[in-house]
Amino acid sequence: MTDHDIEWLARTRQRGDVAAWLARIPYARRIGVSVENATDGDGLLFRLAPCEDNIGNVLLPALHGGVVAAFMETAATLDLMLAVREPRLPRVVDVSIDYLRTARVVPTLARCELLREGRRMANVRVWAWQEEESAPVATARLHFALGGVTTPDA
Repeated sequence: MTDHDIEWLARTRQRGDVAAWLARIPYARRIGVSVENATDGDGLLFRLAPCEDNIGNVLLPALHGGVVAAFMETAATLDLMLAVREPRLPRVVDVSIDYLRTARVVPTLARCELLREGRRMANVRVWAWQEEESAPVATARLHFALGGVTTPDA
């Protein structure tokens, strides 16, 4: 990572510009991931648009489980990058996903919670739902290794 990249990361992080990070992830754009501030003021809300290319079971139709997993991993990574104490680049170490019900081809939302941030590791919980947040289609726990990226003047 160059000094320019580190400065850009620190600058966008300071502004809370998660959409700028999302724009640099081609797969996330391909499956239709976007982000906004939650209307209830409780962090970020990630959205997966209902795209025909994301269908895994055409008979139901239902979203592909891999798309749901990628959506949740993207949400957890970006949420963590904003939540950590200093600019750092997390790397996924482990993911555990529970698919709870069929994810239909409708808008899917996700919210994240930073469970623990240590010096080298972080744990994030994600839940994704479609109509009611209290009825998730999937939940996940992700463990991240935290890289040592800091601002150049640090």
